[in-house]
Amino acid sequence: MQAIVLREHGDPSVLRLSEHPDPAPAPGEVVVELKAAALNRRDTGVRKGAYGDYPLPFVLGSDGAGIRRDTGEEVVILPSLAWGDREEAPGPDFRILGGPDDGTYAELITAPAANLYPKPKRLSWHEAAAFPLAGLTAYRALFARARVRYGETVLVLGVGSGVSTFAISLAYRAGCRVLVTSSSDEKLVAARELGAHGGANYTRGDWVAEVRELAGDGGIDVVVDSVGTTWPDSIRCLRPGGRVVVFGATGGSAVELQIRPVYMSQVSMLGTTMGSPRDFAGLLRALEPEGVHPVVDSVRPLAETAAAHERLESGTHFGKLVLEIG
Repeated sequence: MQAIVLREHGDPSVLRLSEHPDPAPAPGEVVVELKAAALNRRDTGVRKGAYGDYPLPFVLGSDGAGIRRDTGEEVVILPSLAWGDREEAPGPDFRILGGPDDGTYAELITAPAANLYPKPKRLSWHEAAAFPLAGLTAYRALFARARVRYGETVLVLGVGSGVSTFAISLAYRAGCRVLVTSSSDEKLVAARELGAHGGANYTRGDWVAEVRELAGDGGIDVVVDSVGTTWPDSIRCLRPGGRVVVFGATGGSAVELQIRPVYMSQVSMLGTTMGSPRDFAGLLRALEPEGVHPVVDSVRPLAETAAAHERLESGTHFGKLVLEIG
């Protein structure tokens, strides 16, 4: 088969299409003929060797949709492997598809049968490949961890990523008032089209004050933070008793916090990553209504994966970058 096989760590130029042995399913696994795959920020970290000392070579990619060879069914792949028995957190064997396990930047993949779910019929192959990891991350952050409620105000930081676009849509359709931040006025406008009430450009002035003014007397109930270094500002945005849910560190892996504002305002810091099969089933239900579509930034053939990584790392995209395979 043809695949993007990571043979060395480095910049996007290491991502080259090549021949790779067809996968052989183990007991309980199924071969899927992939129609499309999608990129995630995690893929760039794996490419650089920043997410673990995974033995090379292997196929990159966590998101994919295609056809089961054994039944002919159209499926999407849940990228959470071996989540475990507890909903509170993944177990010790938890892994994410696409490192160290072979991933979706390929014509074929083997996946546990339990991780294959019917493709939503109204979604295209491109849309179906775009939602699993980012949609699952946003769904768990909002509903399993932050437990957002109808009428609450949710702030999504750094709008433009796959997770942030899903977070806007999911929170809006759950009856929340959504605010966003971005360094791009164009992205703030695009966020409004997804349901955001307003937003602040964090490159201009005191964006925390602007967000608090937009929130009004009720304040911010939940901040969705994938940046990490913004934790102190996220806490400043919250009303007393509010929650910050965190799932990334795009701004850096270390942050300094003042402890007193956390306990005096009784705010909660909630970590999350990916999601369980139960979360994924909830996400699929949330995607059922008409009008709920993954946001696709652009589509490229598998051979242009390096260019897709370059666009992802440029930060100019809005939504998911998709690879067309079959």
